[in-house]
Amino acid sequence: MALHSDNDTIRKLVEDWALHRDSAQWDRFATVWHADGWMTATWFQGPFTEFIDVSRAAFEAGGQILHFLGGFTCDVAGDRAIAQTKMKIEQRAPVHGTLVDVTCTGRFYDFVERRDGRWGIVRRQPIYESDRMDVVDPAQSLRLDAAALASFPPGYRHLGYLQEDNGHRVMRDLPGLRGSVVEKLYEEGRAWLEGSATPGSVRVNPS
Repeated sequence: MALHSDNDTIRKLVEDWALHRDSAQWDRFATVWHADGWMTATWFQGPFTEFIDVSRAAFEAGGQILHFLGGFTCDVAGDRAIAQTKMKIEQRAPVHGTLVDVTCTGRFYDFVERRDGRWGIVRRQPIYESDRMDVVDPAQSLRLDAAALASFPPGYRHLGYLQEDNGHRVMRDLPGLRGSVVEKLYEEGRAWLEGSATPGSVRVNPS
C-alpha cells in the first residue's frame, strides 16, 4: 500500500511540473524540486532556480514551449525513486523567418528523493526519442540547412535547429532512444536507487 501511495505522490509531482511551468506559476513550480535540484534541457543545464529565471524571461518575451504527459512508471527504493514519464514537447517559434511548430517525443527521466517526508525532484534528464517540424501556415514553405540539421542527434534534430536559430546553444550529446548515452543514464539511475552519493552526471550550461 505504501508503494502505491509513493507512486501516486511522485506522479503528481511530475504532473505539477508540467502544469505549473507551462502556466507560468513559478512559485508553485519551485515546490516540485529539492533545493539542489538540477535541470537539463536541450537549451539549458543548471540549477532549477536558474531554470525558473530563464523560463520566466522566455515566457514574458512571448516564447511558447508546452509539455504533454503520457504513460508513467516509477521504481521506488526506500526514500529514493526513478520516475519515467512519456512526454511531448511542443515549441512554436520562427525559423529563418517562417513560423513553425516542432514536436519532440521522449521521456522525462527523474531522480527523485524523499527528504523530511517530502518527495522532490533532484535531477531531471529528458530522453529525446524523435521529433518533427511543421510550418504553421501551409501556404508557406521552408528550406533548412541540411548540414546544420544533421549536426543534431535524430531524437531532437528539429528542436535543436529551431532553438539555435533563435539564439540558444544546444548540446549534441543528450540521451536518445538507444545508444551509450542513454545506457549511461540508466546506470546512473540504478546507482541512485542503490544509494549513490550523487544523482549521476550533471552538466555545465553550454551558453
